[in-house]
Amino acid sequence: MLQDLLRQLGELLLGSVPTMIIFLILVLAYRFVLYGPLKRVLAERRNRTTGAVEKAHAAVAAADGKSQEYEARLRAARAEILRAREQRVQEWNAQRDKALGAARLATQERVATARQGIEQESASARQKIESSTDQLAAQILQAVLPARAEGVR
Repeated sequence: MLQDLLRQLGELLLGSVPTMIIFLILVLAYRFVLYGPLKRVLAERRNRTTGAVEKAHAAVAAADGKSQEYEARLRAARAEILRAREQRVQEWNAQRDKALGAARLATQERVATARQGIEQESASARQKIESSTDQLAAQILQAVLPARAEGVR
């Protein structure tokens, strides 16, 4: 029985040798025909994907850099505009102050001229009044005295 079992096992092993050889040939053929090229295609695909992702990251980083540069330029331009605006406002204020000073000076000169004119007219009127007081007094006396003289009679 053991001999029968060993004989059957030997026959089975001998019958399976061609199957094992065919299996090994198929494994090798699979390895060289399908697995090798498939592995290369997958590696190339991975490299392309990784390269594309790296390029995308680089593009995003470049875009961020450009955006930061743009924002810095924008801030600088705004600061320059504000500085120019402040300078214009200061110039306008200086011009306004200068014009106000000139207007004040002109007004003070007119006021001084008007005061001198009024003082001269006032002095002239006083002189006329003082010079005419004697005449007015004489006229008043003549007007009042003849009326008294008639009333006394």
